Amino acid sequence: MAQRFNGEVILRMNGQDHVMRLTLGALAELEEALATTTLLDLIERIESARFTARDIVAILVAGLRGGGWQGGADDLAQAQIDGGPMAAATAAAQLIQSAFTLPMQAGG
Repeated sequence: MAQRFNGEVILRMNGQDHVMRLTLGALAELEEALATTTLLDLIERIESARFTARDIVAILVAGLRGGGWQGGADDLAQAQIDGGPMAAATAAAQLIQSAFTLPMQAGG
């Protein structure tokens, strides 16, 4: 079960739930993978809907790795994600939001 206040999001992949979280290391990996100069650049890309499928994959991989998964982008590309691409994009957006929302802001 994901702990929303800890920035965790669940992704159901290959019939199993995987906890994702953007740790500091995962965020650094994400910055490198997407060649962003700041985290604010990444957040603005997501909020303005200027993100790509590659961005979604990078966010999910970083979140999965932050949750302890040992795979990479190639493994994710071969995985069956419950709900398909729309569920993957939603999970990526939730992950970014969870990582940068204070617990008191999460409720409304």
